Amino acid sequence: MIQKLFPLDKNYILRQAQSVLKEELMETMVVELKNSYTLLYNPLGLVDNTYQQIIETDTFPKDRIKVIYEQLSGIYRFKYGSNQLEFLFDGRSHLEKYKEDWQAQFTNWLRELGTHESYVKTMLRMTVLFDTESRAEFAENRCKGFVNEFFKLKIVKRKGELKLKVA
Repeated sequence: MIQKLFPLDKNYILRQAQSVLKEELMETMVVELKNSYTLLYNPLGLVDNTYQQIIETDTFPKDRIKVIYEQLSGIYRFKYGSNQLEFLFDGRSHLEKYKEDWQAQFTNWLRELGTHESYVKTMLRMTVLFDTESRAEFAENRCKGFVNEFFKLKIVKRKGELKLKVA
């Protein structure tokens, strides 16, 4: 566990908010993915075997989608995470505000990403169309690359540390 030097640092509270919402938002990822597939590939809602499998499948390994959630969480902290807390005058705690802000931005991002065929196809391969571990791993790597490209970010590894940079 990382020692907190400043327990009320915004990034600690933001990370906590993202952690609390992880399971709920991973479910949102799947719902939005199914909606995106329908809009891109089946706007008439015609039921064939593939569409039925996508709509009906709810069980699949969650470890791959968790990686994408963590990636988007990190991007959000990079883009919106300063260590300066703001004054709140509406009676909410910072945790409540950051949970609300993160959930709204996350849903917007999922809808934006869902307009891109590459994202939809790789996410489907990792989730509801999961068939083999090797294909899911390949899809995960392609999806991570697409997300970094979408946000114009580059991940740099140096001496075991990961850093995000604007590309």
